[in-house]
Amino acid sequence: MPSPDKRDAQLTGVRSAAMTSLLPGPLVDATWLADHLHDPRLAVLDATAVLPSPRHDGDHRSTSGRPGWAERHLPGSGHADLTGDLSDPRAPYHFAVPAPDALAAGLARLGVGEGSEVVVYDTAGGIWAARLWWMLRAISVPAAVLDGGLRAWETAGHPLASGDTAPPPAAAPPIPVPRPGLWTGVEEVAAISAGVRPGTLVCALPPGGYDGSAPTRYTRRGHIPGSRSLPGRSLMDDTGRLLPRAELAARAGTVLAGADAPLVLYCGGGISAAGTALALTVLGHEDVSLYDGSLEEWSKDPARPMEQGG
Repeated sequence: MPSPDKRDAQLTGVRSAAMTSLLPGPLVDATWLADHLHDPRLAVLDATAVLPSPRHDGDHRSTSGRPGWAERHLPGSGHADLTGDLSDPRAPYHFAVPAPDALAAGLARLGVGEGSEVVVYDTAGGIWAARLWWMLRAISVPAAVLDGGLRAWETAGHPLASGDTAPPPAAAPPIPVPRPGLWTGVEEVAAISAGVRPGTLVCALPPGGYDGSAPTRYTRRGHIPGSRSLPGRSLMDDTGRLLPRAELAARAGTVLAGADAPLVLYCGGGISAAGTALALTVLGHEDVSLYDGSLEEWSKDPARPMEQGG
């Protein structure tokens, strides 16, 4: 761990950088990105992974989205592999966030260095981009999501590139400055579920995953007791863009009325939950945390209760 003096200096640098950030907020559109694509401060990453719907309970298949990126991608972008290089291989569940230093080293290999700002996109409706955005946010690397992803870029008439040539590595990795409260562990989730710790659990799975009527990739169906349902996909339109702010506020407000802070979001593997986290951040919520292990971790332990139904 850095010394207190070094940590204070890092935080001061992060605050100063935030005051002069190139990025306008957690979302950018294709027009903004086209205007800034060649800014030397900007790195663009495709975070797409392939995760088919489960055919039966326990059917977990996931692969890197790099082949798709090699076929078609934004000019100058790299592929961020959330199934491999940017996950923790020692964790007992998929897509686990790496330790801050390991994440920073992985980002450096993708051309993200100290002083870089990152725009993330995907080809799968925005949730993978939101996941990487949350990971970057958690270590204070300035980041935004391209609203609508590759489809929005292409629809706007901007050019695409192909080939498997990645951006050159950064000379120095970004200094990771972890932000407190952005990740919540299984014991804290259990305490919130049991009502012995303040907070509200929010499940971002589709309705069939929440109520247990659909097959699951994980050990058991259903949701953590006490959870509210706010599916990540329900906050985006069919092109992968976030819904208009007023509609977002109405949908979230209906579910979260009277909710205690913090809002702890989960899904099956912490991906759809990041989409919900992005939407809530756009709405101005600062009391949001992600349960990284989500139901893959929770459902493996038969002592952890689960509920089915609405």
